[in-house]
Amino acid sequence: MTAQIIGTYFVCLSLIIGSGFVLVGAIGLLKFNDPMTRLHAPTKVGTVGIGMLLIASIIHSFDIGQPSTHELLIMAFLFVTAPISANFIGKVNIHRRACDTPPPPADGDTWSTLDVPEPENEN
Repeated sequence: MTAQIIGTYFVCLSLIIGSGFVLVGAIGLLKFNDPMTRLHAPTKVGTVGIGMLLIASIIHSFDIGQPSTHELLIMAFLFVTAPISANFIGKVNIHRRACDTPPPPADGDTWSTLDVPEPENEN
């Protein structure tokens, strides 16, 4: 068994795993009904799925003898931007009161997204 055949097997395995994660993320995006639960499917599962597909591309490029590392830049951008955009979408939904308000903090402080100054009473 040559290194090229082993590399091909790893590419196939990465493609199958990545496609499975992407499929689960797409089904979750369609199945969940409110924006806060829809955040989990594409940001958590989809990121891992796309990462596996990019790993398959890296392995394939090394396997055919033309190494490419562009996929590493794509992965870095994806892994940085997906959690940040999910955080912003979650904060917008909390501010718009489009979802359940988070439970109160244990030590009596306010949540950073709901920290609104109290109006001053003028008598």
